[in-house]
Amino acid sequence: MAAYKRIPLFLKIILSLFIGAILGHAWHSGFGPLVSLSESTGISGESFKWISDLVLRVLRLLATPLIFTAVIGSIIGANITGRKAGKLMWLLMSNTIVAILVGLVVANVFQPGSHLRNVFTEKGAAPEKEPYNIWNHLLDSVPTDFISPFQKNDIIGIILIAIAFGVAMRMLLLSENPALKSSIEHFQKTLNAFFQLTSKVLHWVFELVPLAVFAVVTRVVATKGLESLTGMGVWVLSVVFALLIMGAFYLIRMSISSRISPIAFLKGGKDAFFMAFSTASSAATLPVTYRCATENLKIKDENASMGIMVGGTFNHDGTALYEAMAALFIAQGIGMHLPVGQQVIVVIMSVIASVGAAGIPEAGLVTMLAVFKAVNLPVEYIPLLLTVDWFLDRCRTTINVMGDMASTAILEGRGDSTERLPAEPA
Repeated sequence: MAAYKRIPLFLKIILSLFIGAILGHAWHSGFGPLVSLSESTGISGESFKWISDLVLRVLRLLATPLIFTAVIGSIIGANITGRKAGKLMWLLMSNTIVAILVGLVVANVFQPGSHLRNVFTEKGAAPEKEPYNIWNHLLDSVPTDFISPFQKNDIIGIILIAIAFGVAMRMLLLSENPALKSSIEHFQKTLNAFFQLTSKVLHWVFELVPLAVFAVVTRVVATKGLESLTGMGVWVLSVVFALLIMGAFYLIRMSISSRISPIAFLKGGKDAFFMAFSTASSAATLPVTYRCATENLKIKDENASMGIMVGGTFNHDGTALYEAMAALFIAQGIGMHLPVGQQVIVVIMSVIASVGAAGIPEAGLVTMLAVFKAVNLPVEYIPLLLTVDWFLDRCRTTINVMGDMASTAILEGRGDSTERLPAEPA
């Protein structure tokens, strides 16, 4: 068991993917012993569905308290003040919105979900009697009481409550009343403890993710054949292409607004980018990102501290782009049309979810549940995305780190271009 725990999660997922594909292919091609087993026990590819359903049920259970406490924690813990802080927040927010729009455009143009229509069994939502109205949707999402959003797992309502509580707590922490300030600080510690407890349980659930991948791949390949799984390649290429566009956007924006050239930026930040891709964790990459910014790119410590440390909390462009594309991918696969109004909801939810993603383990998986629920997409297809998520997670984490460094370089500005040229890395 100790040896198993030392295996990285992505390797477990890859192993589960291959075992599930082999077993499912044997089932689909009529391998004798498996056919005999099915006839004698009634076990078939569909018999594995309960495993992935179980993992999703637990994830939905944990997503609600995680997102609620994470959004509050992000609002309270953001140590940003002054004019430069406002510039940074504008950079981060505009980058996130551009990332989501890039993801939506690429998904609408390439239609990756249409290549997997034979895999999805959902027929899509029935036509609505009245045209979709985004303002009615948002108005209906405003909770009428405190308990209902948590009972119904209404993610939008929960996030609205979290934002209100976070802003109010941040204001009360500045109170001159010592007793009131102390009470809010204790409540903040309680929320943080609850967040850590939920994260701990979530880590246990992640140990079941390879099992869910095995179940999904076995079931899909056993019923649809191997060609259904290879169709995921279009999805992977679409996401990678969108992420490359986002990376190019960073370089263009930085070359216009900072003294650092794109080539010098790529050379100076290569250690951070490789670290991000290998660990799939922007938090674990923070020390390397900070060193690359200050030593290789010669960015001032105060700008690096604000841009990289605060950016690490609020900047999850790659994750937001991925979630927006995933929503359209699943909708295309089940033949469900998402009108412009619902795609705007996807944008709003992806922005909010990306802000609340700080510190959440496997944040993309957890916050994706929130995005799907906001536009009534079936979450049971999320395990299918997990079959390739081990690779895409590394790609979008690299973009997250690149966005942190590019925003930091823009925050630094042009400065004295003759005095502070970026040094070539050793």
